[in-house]
Amino acid sequence: MTGEEILAEFRDAGALLEGHFILSSGLHSPVFLQKMRIFEDPARTGRVCGALAELIRESFGQVDMVVSPAIGGIIPGYETARGLGCLAVFVEREDGEFQLRRGFEIPQGARIVMVEDIVTTGLSSRECIAAIRRHPGELLGAACIVDRSNGAADIGVPLVSLLRMDVPAYPADQLPPELAALPATKPGSRAIAG
Repeated sequence: MTGEEILAEFRDAGALLEGHFILSSGLHSPVFLQKMRIFEDPARTGRVCGALAELIRESFGQVDMVVSPAIGGIIPGYETARGLGCLAVFVEREDGEFQLRRGFEIPQGARIVMVEDIVTTGLSSRECIAAIRRHPGELLGAACIVDRSNGAADIGVPLVSLLRMDVPAYPADQLPPELAALPATKPGSRAIAG
């Protein structure tokens, strides 16, 4: 799928929102991608994550395991792993730090790709990668559906995406007047207790 086709999936699902949003990173933006509107539709999720699996295969070769951050990365990680024919596990927060739980393990020599939904600053990706690196296995790189940083986020490993966007995001004390004039909403999941 092309970047335009991915953007069309978001539009068609009503997942491309405009207004004033506080992102999970704490930054403010006039655009929010409500990926759960994509993930509520199994057929749409299958198309998008199938395309991500193809991109991963082209970029990294054989993959044995996908590791994703909870909550937002679980569905795309699982569906992308289905497309790759490999295992899917996720990390979740315990004592404020991402870790493998629920008996998940990364075997010695496993070829791993970290799969995210959307990357903005790369914080969740970096935290997930740090958790992966505490285990044996070969971390090949990372993949996401949308890179909102347009390639600027440094997550410490190669990152491939289906769509790169240059969407502005601002610290709370540096909002442009037109954004500051709108009421802010916080639709993300970072504040959900784990």
